[in-house]
Amino acid sequence: MATINETLEEGNKRKRRSVEALKKDLGTLRTGRASPSLIENIFVDYYGTSTPLNQLASVTVAEARLLLVQPWDRQSLPAIEKAILKFGAGLNPMSDGVVLRLAIPQLTEDRRKDLVRLVRKKVEDGRVEVRNIRRDVLEQLRSMEKDKEISQDESKRGQEQLQKMTDLYIAEIDGLGAEKEKEVMEV
Repeated sequence: MATINETLEEGNKRKRRSVEALKKDLGTLRTGRASPSLIENIFVDYYGTSTPLNQLASVTVAEARLLLVQPWDRQSLPAIEKAILKFGAGLNPMSDGVVLRLAIPQLTEDRRKDLVRLVRKKVEDGRVEVRNIRRDVLEQLRSMEKDKEISQDESKRGQEQLQKMTDLYIAEIDGLGAEKEKEVMEV
């Protein structure tokens, strides 16, 4: 039998995870600046096993628009190069046999607008996820009230607390979205 505080706390943990997932997701969007998060989701076919790039090489920012990928095993360099090309982020790796250089191309105005639309979609998906968590917790509170585990007043207070926390998470998500949109539109 969970208490109101435990129920609300569990909901907050789920909302926090949703916001963190959105942050990570927005970090993978290309903004014209070099960032290792642009290619961290790439999987490389390494000796027949699909392996994350960050387990095969170090990815560093050399300049504002240049990433360096230095594999720990030089034999994996062609496989990493192939995986980056297949990833389709518009990145063209240049190899010197030791490291891969990835020049981040300048974004066109149309591509920036497309990215802003994508950011808005991801932000809306984040809001929906937080609202769905709110709905689940609300159902738990109502069922606790119905089963006479908590009083009607306690249920009402819990619902108010739940709404306040949901509003805070939604505001944080909106802030992340606005920040990313500004970053994308920056020339």
